[in-house]
Amino acid sequence: MSRMLVAMSGGVDSSVAAALAVEAGHDVTGVTLKLWGGESDSGCCSVSDVEDARRVAHQLGIDHHVFNFGEEFNDHVVDPFVDGWASGATPNPCVECNRHIKFDLLLRRADLLGFETIATGHHASLVEVDGERRLARGADAAKDQSYVLHMLDAHQRGRLELPVGHMVKDEVRAEAARLGLGTASKPDSQDVCFIHSDGGKAKFLGDRIPLRAGRVVDTDGAELGTVDNIQLVTIGQRKGLDLSGGASRRYVVDTDLTTDTVTVGPREALLRGSQAVAAWHWVVDPDGVGTDLSAQISAHGSPRAVAAIDETSVRWATPEPRVAPGQAVVAYDGDTVVGWGSAA
Repeated sequence: MSRMLVAMSGGVDSSVAAALAVEAGHDVTGVTLKLWGGESDSGCCSVSDVEDARRVAHQLGIDHHVFNFGEEFNDHVVDPFVDGWASGATPNPCVECNRHIKFDLLLRRADLLGFETIATGHHASLVEVDGERRLARGADAAKDQSYVLHMLDAHQRGRLELPVGHMVKDEVRAEAARLGLGTASKPDSQDVCFIHSDGGKAKFLGDRIPLRAGRVVDTDGAELGTVDNIQLVTIGQRKGLDLSGGASRRYVVDTDLTTDTVTVGPREALLRGSQAVAAWHWVVDPDGVGTDLSAQISAHGSPRAVAAIDETSVRWATPEPRVAPGQAVVAYDGDTVVGWGSAA
């Protein structure tokens, strides 16, 4: 058994992860990361979440600490989020938080304090394949978070435990109730932790960058209307365009921030035989990857069948809708993550 630092967000998943680590005999210490000091009502990054985590740690009889990574969170997550939308990309702040904060800064802090392993409440699994520890989907398909953990390298995977990865959410809540944990019925956190529901993304970004109106045209260039904030429009978007006329559904096919133009069209206009990616990264030796691959392009999206992957593109087995620039494209061999890149 090891000295283990368990990241406790104040939610039920990380509470049960800590409880299972204690039951397994690890020398456990809980830690809550203070990341966002602004307004939030998403169910994380609040004072009440810290207190919920502290109460669970007390119930479990383990020490609890708070690490303030607010400055680093702003530099590596919030600022790139704003810059991404400002440049026409669709960023994923949860991925960047995992990349820079939870599995970089936290792991380095664990090293400094003499912890051998860290654990989180993510719904994903770590499996042994050909003598190597790899990331795989969790037991609960509806809650699986392997997509947002795709960037973990071999060293990080070797130091990490995911105690609830083999459980579905109902089992996690039942375990929390059995243990009498105060977080057993706490709702899951929703949306981006640093954006308040009052005003949402538009207000958050509008307070930080000048948002501009844009014109909307169809694929033939005909004017259809306008959007209030072109930087908030993303590829594949259908709702919120408020376009007059046209009986069929129309989707955002392209955005051009140099001319402040949004192009919309039928779903067929989104279809592509392949997706350009920047800096494709194989997690495993590509020579050992099977031929029955799939790729996921959002945290809860359905897998897409893949025909081939090279350093600059993912070729689909059949045409698929274009992926918004900035989104991760994560490749799986079965349930195991084998590579990833960023949609270009």
